[in-house]
Amino acid sequence: MARIAVDEGFCKGCGLCVDACPRSIIELDPDRITPKGYHPAHCIDDSRCTGCANCALMCPDVAITVWR
Repeated sequence: MARIAVDEGFCKGCGLCVDACPRSIIELDPDRITPKGYHPAHCIDDSRCTGCANCALMCPDVAITVWR
């Protein structure tokens, strides 16, 4: 089962991964704020992740790791 992990220390909440996800299962977490002041991205449904890595490829800060 594929899944992603977002390193909140690097994520600046730009939302590029949200737009890149073909399954629309990544969103910016409106309830969390990182120490840097950003809303980090997170996967809302790991069971639907295909491991395509579009999110990781799009991330300008290399904050996303994909496991297939």
